[in-house]
Amino acid sequence: MNRFQAYIFDLDGTLLDTLADLAASCNHALEACAMPPRSIDEVRQFVGNGVRVLMQRAVPQGEENPLFEQALDCFRKHYLIHGQDNTAPYPGIVDMLVSLRRHGVRIAVVSNKFDAATKQLCNHYFPGLVDVAIGECEGIRRKPAPDTVNEAMKQLGVTRHAVVYVGDSDTDILTARNAGIPCLSVTWGFRDRQFLLDHGATALIASPEEIIIIPHSL
Repeated sequence: MNRFQAYIFDLDGTLLDTLADLAASCNHALEACAMPPRSIDEVRQFVGNGVRVLMQRAVPQGEENPLFEQALDCFRKHYLIHGQDNTAPYPGIVDMLVSLRRHGVRIAVVSNKFDAATKQLCNHYFPGLVDVAIGECEGIRRKPAPDTVNEAMKQLGVTRHAVVYVGDSDTDILTARNAGIPCLSVTWGFRDRQFLLDHGATALIASPEEIIIIPHSL
């Protein structure tokens, strides 16, 4: 077992496969505003930088579209109700979290998903396993700024020398770099192995089981 005192995880594409529900809420909002739908592969490329950026990419003309804010609000309301319709942890995730907790490791989740949904999903899928969950909210910059990671470390009571970050995207790589902590890039999420390498990944893992045997010298 490694000796990191805490793990900070991304949520979408790392712990949870949320893509189908994100796409469904996106297309519900687009349809409600008489806009063309997006494919699941398009939504896969749109996610990772928060709901507003997702909808900026999905809505024709983005924020310049006069119906943008209406579409964004429609997405948020739909997702809070339907964000668990098809979402599930990736295989092996729950067992991995249980093993980390059994060894006394603290666990945080930081996400660019809005804060209410982040907390709701963590409470639903990982009850008793996540010490701190932080999503997008007023007064704190979203990833790749280090703010949410720094806040998580503060709430966990740990220093950056005892923490590792786990994520599935280029945003996560930058977040860890900006926070001054090592990053594990997972290959089962929304971005593939080559994409991650092209965007600076230095340590890749192909299964949740690998997380619990990562050496302290990472």
